[in-house]
Amino acid sequence: MQQKTHGACTTVLVGKKATLDGSTMIARNGDSYDVIVPKRLTVHPHEILDQEEHYDSPGNHFQITLPKERFRYTTIPDGEDRFETYPDAGINEKNVAMSATESIYGNPRVLGYDPLVENGIAEDCMVSVVLPYITSARDGVARLGKIVETYGAAESNGILFADKDEVWYMEIATGHQWAAQRIPDDAYAVVANQMAIQEIDPDDKDNFMTAATLIDFIEKHHLNTGFDTIHFRNIFGTQTVFDHHYNTPRVWYGQKYLNPGIEQDPISDNLPFLRKANRKIGVEDIAYILSSHYQETPYDPLGTGSEADKTAFRPISLNRTQDSHILQIRPDVPDDLAGIQWVQLAGTFSPYVPFYTNITSVPEAYAAAPRKLCLTSAYWLYKTIPVIVEPHYNAFLKQVEDYKDDLHSRFLGNLAQTDAEAAQADQERIPGILTEAGSRNAELALNKTRELLQKLTTDAMSLSKLTFNMDKNL
Repeated sequence: MQQKTHGACTTVLVGKKATLDGSTMIARNGDSYDVIVPKRLTVHPHEILDQEEHYDSPGNHFQITLPKERFRYTTIPDGEDRFETYPDAGINEKNVAMSATESIYGNPRVLGYDPLVENGIAEDCMVSVVLPYITSARDGVARLGKIVETYGAAESNGILFADKDEVWYMEIATGHQWAAQRIPDDAYAVVANQMAIQEIDPDDKDNFMTAATLIDFIEKHHLNTGFDTIHFRNIFGTQTVFDHHYNTPRVWYGQKYLNPGIEQDPISDNLPFLRKANRKIGVEDIAYILSSHYQETPYDPLGTGSEADKTAFRPISLNRTQDSHILQIRPDVPDDLAGIQWVQLAGTFSPYVPFYTNITSVPEAYAAAPRKLCLTSAYWLYKTIPVIVEPHYNAFLKQVEDYKDDLHSRFLGNLAQTDAEAAQADQERIPGILTEAGSRNAELALNKTRELLQKLTTDAMSLSKLTFNMDKNL
């Protein structure tokens, strides 16, 4: 099995009746094990090839034959190869969103009976071999599930799908076994590198999908830990000391933010997969969760708690969070305008910049991902913010929050204006209008980031510890 270079992500999924405007939303932090993995935004045009194409993953040589027709779709890759690697997330021309993956782990018992497959499908190519070929969220689960059953999986992973009506979360547990659950319209879920789906009902086809052999596999190997139910998390997942300090606290914090009235233990093994928030959820709420590091708790590494508390739990947003994305499918606009991909590069202190997904190109600063520091690249520009902010966190936090809030307000206004303009335009002009809107939003964000960095750098000079005030009479 190939060694994973990406992982440790955090996921949020929200049904359409749980959001402010009726959007479906799926979101995830794309973390890696390295501090620097430059990311970029791309858009692939609709293509009809002369023949089916043979795909060979550069990661572990997973191979599959791909259909001739490919829908337009966006991605956030970090590879420069012919076939992108780790494309993370996107929305296709059918307004189907996909994010891959949330790294999870099967327990030794289940993996003993169905080991992972060395050359099976892995996260480095899932978006590339699924998203361009699906017409609904349910279709995405079915396509990926069939691939896993046919070719095997090289890793245990969680995968997010959404269309304008449904949100699905899928978990690949072993080499060939998987299950998926539809997120109820009025509910949300937070997932953090641990098997999350709880009780499943394979007979409820509206809300669950599973591998064809899942129930037989459980029965054959006497795996069911329950009595009258099938509890996927308990059967296939882990509940270790590692989970209690690395995984469950992130779920606890996300649920604490959306349900502050519910008291829970951050190291509990029984945090629910699904919850109903105490209010309707906006893009801003998801952005807060995915950018968070246990603010206003003793566990904030940048806070005032004890050293033991500040280092007890892994935060949600890290210095190795390379990108974060919120994929929003909106119900109250024409289909050509429905898909919005909110992209945050380099983590906590960066803005989420909205891009329509019915576009023909992306801004040059977002399209480039150089391997070394280059301040014309969006990724690298945002990556410099924490270098200046973290040593002076309390002094600079207000400036950073004001910068992000101001940009978000402007983005919302720009989206409203673009929606109005595009709604009056001929259909063939719409992709150009939306492409230009993305360029304006990106340029606004980059200009404001340069202004912020200029101000923070100047202010930081007066905070140096290499200073001395001498009596003026000496």
